Amino acid sequence: MSRAFVFPGQGAQTIGMGRALAEAYPTAKSVFDEVDAALGEKLSALIWEGDIAELTLTQNAQPALMATSIAALRALETEGLGLDHASFVAGHSLGEYSALCAAGSLTLSDTARLLRIRGQAMQEAVPVGVGAMAALLGLDFETATAVAAEAAQGEVCQAANDNDPAQVVVSGHKAAVERALEIAKAKGAKRAILLPVSAPFHCALMQPAAHVMAEALAAVPIAKPTLPVVVNVRAEAVMEPDRILDLLIAQVTGSVRWRESVLWMEKAGVTEFWEIGAGKALSGMIKRTAANATTRAIGTPDDIAALKA
Repeated sequence: MSRAFVFPGQGAQTIGMGRALAEAYPTAKSVFDEVDAALGEKLSALIWEGDIAELTLTQNAQPALMATSIAALRALETEGLGLDHASFVAGHSLGEYSALCAAGSLTLSDTARLLRIRGQAMQEAVPVGVGAMAALLGLDFETATAVAAEAAQGEVCQAANDNDPAQVVVSGHKAAVERALEIAKAKGAKRAILLPVSAPFHCALMQPAAHVMAEALAAVPIAKPTLPVVVNVRAEAVMEPDRILDLLIAQVTGSVRWRESVLWMEKAGVTEFWEIGAGKALSGMIKRTAANATTRAIGTPDDIAALKA
């Protein structure tokens, strides 16, 4: 039996996430303290006592979700359940940075600063209202890609997230994404819904953000990870720091190939996936992709106690 530790992306954030971990485990509390220091502000106060609309702003949500994931990992380590119990790590979009931090490829402070920059750059790449994202439910990736191509009509519309066999997210110009909703329904989608996001992530409109991230990542040391990282844009394991750098840049405008990543890990012998951090979104996607896999979501002291029971 082989295990993967996986790290969630945007959408999982809630006010209060990670607080119980910080109260129960000094190692988890120190993660939030270090992230606060790296950003020069009390992000932890926003996470635990703030306003959900402010936390959901991508420049806040990204470092906040990473901090919560690494806090959960530190708590697991305290209980003797750290990365030596895993064969692979992977993360969904920003979660890939959490995975790299977990595997020692990026320092915690650098990861926090990179995600703050990434959030700001992604938000600033496209004026509010110009772009959109939509979830197409009940269509496979091939059909969703065809929907996006038909909807583009000279604008940008791309399959951005291949989440599981029946959930693909498209991203691009707002009018094109709205056309995709209608085309998807005509092609048999069970549902096609606009997502409450502030920018069209993982499509060509994010190219300005890719330039910003190329510059930011070039200034940060990237170490060889302690275990293989299954990366979004390749859906396979990578260990080489140079490739990790290039693929993090490509990820800004590229598709999150999550379904394929899960299948790759399953083929590599992974039977159990531990979702480290906030929420259970990845666990649902994994179960729909790899029906025989076992999933566990670990974001509270109670979740960790259940592992030990």
